[in-house]
Amino acid sequence: MKYRTEHDSMGEMQVPEDAYWGAQTERSHENFVIGKERMPEEVIRAFSILKKAAAITNNKLSRLSDEKCEIIKKACDEIYEGKLSEHFPLVVWQTGSGTQSNMNVNEVIANRGNEIAGKKLLHPNDDVNMSQSSNDTFPTAMHIAAVTETREKLIPAVKGLIETFERLEEENRGVIKSGRTHLQDATPIAFSQEISGWRYMLLNNLEQIEESLKWTSKLALGGTAVGTGLNCPEGFAEEVARQVSELTGYSFSSDENKFHALTSKDALCFGHGALKALAANMMKIANDVRWLASGPRLGIGEITIPANEPGSSIMPGKVNPTQCEAVTMVAVQVMGNDAAVGFGASQGNFELNVFMPVIIYNYLQSVRLLADSINSFNKNCAVGIKADREKMHHNLHNSLMLVTCLNPYIGYENAAKVAKKAYAENTSLKEACVSLGFLDAERFDEVFKPEEMV
Repeated sequence: MKYRTEHDSMGEMQVPEDAYWGAQTERSHENFVIGKERMPEEVIRAFSILKKAAAITNNKLSRLSDEKCEIIKKACDEIYEGKLSEHFPLVVWQTGSGTQSNMNVNEVIANRGNEIAGKKLLHPNDDVNMSQSSNDTFPTAMHIAAVTETREKLIPAVKGLIETFERLEEENRGVIKSGRTHLQDATPIAFSQEISGWRYMLLNNLEQIEESLKWTSKLALGGTAVGTGLNCPEGFAEEVARQVSELTGYSFSSDENKFHALTSKDALCFGHGALKALAANMMKIANDVRWLASGPRLGIGEITIPANEPGSSIMPGKVNPTQCEAVTMVAVQVMGNDAAVGFGASQGNFELNVFMPVIIYNYLQSVRLLADSINSFNKNCAVGIKADREKMHHNLHNSLMLVTCLNPYIGYENAAKVAKKAYAENTSLKEACVSLGFLDAERFDEVFKPEEMV
């Protein structure tokens, strides 16, 4: 491999000849050989939006020339489009402020920009990083990435599953089945009512996520090093927020207190809490579906789900609820990520939080995994859910908890005696009730109507 000589404030570094990054990126590349988790591409795209917005704003404030602004914008567009992805090699496990990734972006924009211009036009610090500090750019990129990815990937996925549940509700109106509490038989429920519970979980999750994005849409840019805004011109922060809003199509604003914005990560902590709540609900929904589909002969078996692939390497014909299992594993990962985000957010010592890369890495992984798993579950499982109405009817009419409808006529304690007798003697509730003398057969049939108990 051929190298070229680059320099920074600490001296010279040998950098791969075909790499757009510079000396500071190379130092990080060599000093942090830790794991394989690279800085998420979503963060790099967010940086391209931020740097473009900053260049436009600096140009408007007469601090950056028209020529430099146009070249920075072109380089940023290439980064956003993914054309320069191989030039961002740094891992998550670097400085906790994300300084090296900020400089990675600055250096790539400067070097690619100079190549486009055909001359030495841009300096990574003086031009690309003008009016900024890593301490306010990295948290700003975190928020831009969190908002855009949540809105563009996760929210549409959740809405898609909601639409599937709406259809299933309509298809199953009037289908009555046994309810279950504590994994034990309970009073009847309409299958459409059960599905509506799943749907409302997701509707609530959407509201919670939307609420969290109100806080994540506030940007730290303008605080520079410690929140005082040193070297940042008046109006810069507000104008950049306007430019970011225009570039993304989503509403962003400048955080009114930059001391808070630099040291606190409460917005992402709060936001990830909403992701955890979604993960918890998806765990419940996926578990419900696989329990209801258990069998096919020896389980509950009240629904069928698509058979997507063989379920065993030794048991012929076995099919497993694999989409449900994927969702539940994702839920476990998201819950683990929430712990990492929470611990990271608690470490805002003095004027800066230095756990930012691990916070945004986990946040974005949760968004990505939830969106992908919900889309997969919807496409490969939920859309194909079918009620086994015969099995539902059989289970319903064999449930001892139907005795609950007799409470108003024979009382709770007598109804309990009926249920216990029927269970002990393996007879019907009607036989038990009549033999105990609580109701005659005709009266029993008048009041015992399982389909009307919902």
